[in-house]
Amino acid sequence: MGKEDNQGEEYLFKIVLIGDSAVGKSNLLSRFSRDEFDTNSKATIGVEFQTQLVEIEGKEVKAQIWDTAGQERFRAVTSAYYRGAFGALIVYDITRSSTFESVKRWLQELNTHCDTAVAQMLVGNKCDLEDIRAVSVEEGKALAEEEGLFFMETSALDATNVDKAFEIVIREIFSNVSRKLLNSDAYKAQLSVNRVSLVNNSDGAQSSSCCSR
Repeated sequence: MGKEDNQGEEYLFKIVLIGDSAVGKSNLLSRFSRDEFDTNSKATIGVEFQTQLVEIEGKEVKAQIWDTAGQERFRAVTSAYYRGAFGALIVYDITRSSTFESVKRWLQELNTHCDTAVAQMLVGNKCDLEDIRAVSVEEGKALAEEEGLFFMETSALDATNVDKAFEIVIREIFSNVSRKLLNSDAYKAQLSVNRVSLVNNSDGAQSSSCCSR
């Protein structure tokens, strides 16, 4: 797509990764954004983000994916971290039941701090470690159905379902935004002037969480 064709067709969606420490959030992000996996990955301190381009229906979408520490001593950053998010991946480690038990607390925090409704995906990471699994696929699906979330198991190590999980959330955001914003005159006028950024749009589309698949 040429520059002229692409002008005014760029969208920026903020997506947050949440979950306990060491569930693999940073490696999920690096696998999706750079197709890399760091076996010596250390706990994230503060906030990091990566931007990934995805083409949806011929339009360029930038997913700005934020990763922050799951450890309690870094929780003070989360209020600003959630602000403006249109999507979230709530991640647990299938080999550690305590991380699965924390999911509802993370969902509560997400719903408390987010200023928009958020497309949400429950992610059971490290599915390559089947031999030491502590949380069944059925338990993950049941919780996702209870909370109205998409659900998927992933492996950042071998890349299983990583791209698919992110792309489902991005497409869900785009679908909701498209339905509610793209036909509005005010939105079209904004597109003609500058790049669209929904990260700081307090009046942005309300995207609803969907049932698990």
